[in-house]
Amino acid sequence: MTPPDHARHPGKSPSGPSARRTSLRRRVAALGLAAGVATAGTVLLTQVQAAAVQGSLPAGTQFYKDPNSQVVKWAAANPGDSRQPVISTKIASQPQAVWFSVYSPSTVTADVSKVTSAAAAAGQVPVLVAYTIPNRDCGGASAGGAPDLASYDNWARGFAAGLGSGPSIVILEPDSIALTTCLNSQQLSDRYASLSRAGAAIHAAAPKAKVYMDGGHSTWNSASEQANRLRSAGVLNNADGFYTNVSNFNTTSGEVSYDKAILSALGNPSHLHAVVDTSRNGNGPAGGGAWCDPSGRSLGNYPTANTGDAAIDAFLWVKPPGEADGCAGKAGTFLPDIAYALAVNAPNPPTSPPPTTPPPSSPPAGACAVSYRISSSWAGGFNADVTVKNSGGAVINGWTLKWTFPNDQKVVSAWNATATQSGNAVTVTNLSYNGSLPAGGSTSFGFQGSSGSANSAPTGFTLNGTACTAS
Repeated sequence: MTPPDHARHPGKSPSGPSARRTSLRRRVAALGLAAGVATAGTVLLTQVQAAAVQGSLPAGTQFYKDPNSQVVKWAAANPGDSRQPVISTKIASQPQAVWFSVYSPSTVTADVSKVTSAAAAAGQVPVLVAYTIPNRDCGGASAGGAPDLASYDNWARGFAAGLGSGPSIVILEPDSIALTTCLNSQQLSDRYASLSRAGAAIHAAAPKAKVYMDGGHSTWNSASEQANRLRSAGVLNNADGFYTNVSNFNTTSGEVSYDKAILSALGNPSHLHAVVDTSRNGNGPAGGGAWCDPSGRSLGNYPTANTGDAAIDAFLWVKPPGEADGCAGKAGTFLPDIAYALAVNAPNPPTSPPPTTPPPSSPPAGACAVSYRISSSWAGGFNADVTVKNSGGAVINGWTLKWTFPNDQKVVSAWNATATQSGNAVTVTNLSYNGSLPAGGSTSFGFQGSSGSANSAPTGFTLNGTACTAS
């Protein structure tokens, strides 16, 4: 029996190629699922640190932390806000997906390349959401997308061209397979064929990209039905798996079980795996099936490729926590009250070993490199992104980066690191979770600064007392 239309009404952020998706539909049958809401500690799966059981992503994969995300900018601009430490530590510090939901065929390649290039420079893997399929959301709150499938095919090829040669994760068209009630049989067949072509185009242009198709979620279509739809959309030939729970609240354990049921219905092909959006599912679904900015929710598993399950490639934050669904505020707008409510009772992020055990180590001369880039600027101020790379052959445990500003710049606030300044001399140290730099590894942080008429980039960088090359 076909279930009634789903009570999920996604929206889109105000503007820009990286507009974020806001929420996903909830099946009416889910209304009775949350009779009792578990605590974050009960529902949240244990974060697996060892890679004894691993999906298809390398153990220790670091996902891209966008220094220009709404939450990062808010944290930088509000250092005195009482909510800022919690939001900064538990949300702004974490990698989240970058959404491409504006149909912009002339700029999509450059827009995607900007993200993938920054991620590559940081030694991180970007998670990108392609979201411009025609009849998007079946005319709901996130209606829009390309004008027709031929235009979409062209946009998808442009999207693929921006991915580059490095690894990336592509979340291909949320809702496109689970939500098809507005399409007749021919339109549905055409959509499936277009999704398959998009997956093929991404693999052809970017062989290291992994494509995940729409798997809905565990309280929507049955596993067998969703598997049939995924098969029709080319998942066996032109994808690396599927994703579930995007913008939803279903528990990680429930989604993992559902994902395995889909894989089983597909015949358990060895090359297919699943990823789960865990951005807001720490307390499971809200009572009464509420889906639009429901209260009492919590962050779920922190993003990681170390899931401890060979069938599950990653837990990801596809829906950026703190961005409104459209009830508490305009859809896609970052609201600190929502972010704080999600974060305040959630566990702290997993931590790296304390930088004093083993003691801090210095790289040999020429074995470190620093990329310093001004990402945005305005009268009297700017944002900068800094990437530190360990080019040597030994692990660096605990790092301190120093430089001297050539002009009168001042660091106002920083994220993903601690920054202090004396005169023109700046000292930046790692946080608990990014203090270890393996050989060839890198980490990134950002800061907001003030400047006068001149804002020249510094060049004399030292890492743990050793001079680094600058780029």
